[in-house]
Amino acid sequence: MVNVRDPDLMLNYLEVLLKHSNFTKAASELYISQPYLTQLIKRIEKELGAPIINRHRLPFSLTEAGQIYYQYLENLSAEHQRLALQLARYTNDSTEIIRVAVLESLGTFLLPAILPRFLKDHPSVRIQVVEGFPHQSEERILNDQADLYMGQTPETLNYGIHPYINGGENYYVIIPATSKFYQPGRFILDPSTYNLDDLLQEPFVLSSAESEIRHQVNSLFQNRKLVPKVVMVSNSVITVANLAIQGVGLTISAASILKRIKETPINLYPLDPSLIQIRYFIGAKKDRPLTDAMRDLITTFQSANLQMKIH
Repeated sequence: MVNVRDPDLMLNYLEVLLKHSNFTKAASELYISQPYLTQLIKRIEKELGAPIINRHRLPFSLTEAGQIYYQYLENLSAEHQRLALQLARYTNDSTEIIRVAVLESLGTFLLPAILPRFLKDHPSVRIQVVEGFPHQSEERILNDQADLYMGQTPETLNYGIHPYINGGENYYVIIPATSKFYQPGRFILDPSTYNLDDLLQEPFVLSSAESEIRHQVNSLFQNRKLVPKVVMVSNSVITVANLAIQGVGLTISAASILKRIKETPINLYPLDPSLIQIRYFIGAKKDRPLTDAMRDLITTFQSANLQMKIH
């Protein structure tokens, strides 16, 4: 494998070269000589045994081998960053690292609502975000591989984790314009518009079995003695919502997800919170001593406005 000491530098070289599709212009922007850039690319291609740049047609593009090499550089860069964050806990006495486990789709809403204010008040603290499914986050907390866990539905949380609860949101059934239940000119339907069981017997697009929302949706179907007609599954709740909107099937989604979807004609059928709802929490391992900064992050979480609504 090619020896790469600085993957970020190599990524920058490739990106600038692809942008200009010209070695001379790229070298000028990078403040290096054109012969050096040309020889660098040739050396990498020789070591890989395959060309990485399609330079016989404009604009330049990555070859299939180049795409693999580019992904390798991105992975290597991410590993370097993770290593630096982990070592910072031991090499920099003035910096405290707080490892926060979170589901990616949930973190896109919760983290921006909490971290800017916290980091402004704690300039010597760094946050390391560890993304994963709920069971992975719980394992990280219990095994001391993470310090705090931001999640939803504290009712299902492992007994070894103490949740601090704040905010939440309701769920909706997404009804696309292609559905026989769709009502033109309306957005949020009155719950009395339809019998919920009639909607739940339609084809559904759902998130993967490991996701927290899928656990709740499964419980909803089970409590009503129904078996979901699952036509497609995705790890991404955004993908699930978009597939439903495009008519692949109905789905159950929440405001924080729907606000990230491009506006399009759909109906939202609100689900009774007593049947299914989201409650957010930040959790810590029971009996584990908390640092002052960790307590402050919990306080920031509890005081933030996390009541997501859609109108």
